[in-house]
Amino acid sequence: MKIAVTATGPTLDDQVETRFGRCAYFLIIDTDSLAFEAIENPNTALGGGAGIQSAQLLANNDVSTVLTGNCGPNAFQTFGAAGIQVVTGVSGPVRQAVEQFKSGDLAASSAANVQSHFGMGGGGRGMGMGQGRGMGMGQGRGMGMGQGRGMGMGQGRGMGQGQPAPPAPAASPKPADKKDEAAALREQAEALQQQMDQILSRLKQLEEDNK
Repeated sequence: MKIAVTATGPTLDDQVETRFGRCAYFLIIDTDSLAFEAIENPNTALGGGAGIQSAQLLANNDVSTVLTGNCGPNAFQTFGAAGIQVVTGVSGPVRQAVEQFKSGDLAASSAANVQSHFGMGGGGRGMGMGQGRGMGMGQGRGMGMGQGRGMGMGQGRGMGQGQPAPPAPAASPKPADKKDEAAALREQAEALQQQMDQILSRLKQLEEDNK
């Protein structure tokens, strides 16, 4: 049987990593021979979706079970779609965890044991750009055109430039909590749906190939 264990390092003597999506290494282990392959996790620096991407990585390596400390709902659903069992709450050296699994001391989890983390810094960028651009253009052009053209060239030009373009009233900032959070969640939900569709499509292909 081939299983995967999240690990802090690339050997069986390293500790089981409590984080799933952002662990340092995945150890792909043959439980019969204890032969293993250490895969450095490429998703540790992702801003979002690390759990889903890591789950897809392990599904592509044909593992039947994953041993880890914690697993969020998105990764857990991805594993469920791929038919992979997840065992959470695992700790200690990787070698010990594998022996516990082989002896039946570790049972598969029925649900994720941690919550997902959404909306990390998603709402600040729009407000900063809008206020900076509006203030800079309004004050810079109004002052320069009104005073710089002087008295001799005619006041008509100065008036013409000045009156049609009074300083624009500062737009009241929109609430950055619920609306921004809802938009961020909606984008993430769409991304998750796309990834789930890809998983189900791949699963269907594998099932047809095995017929």
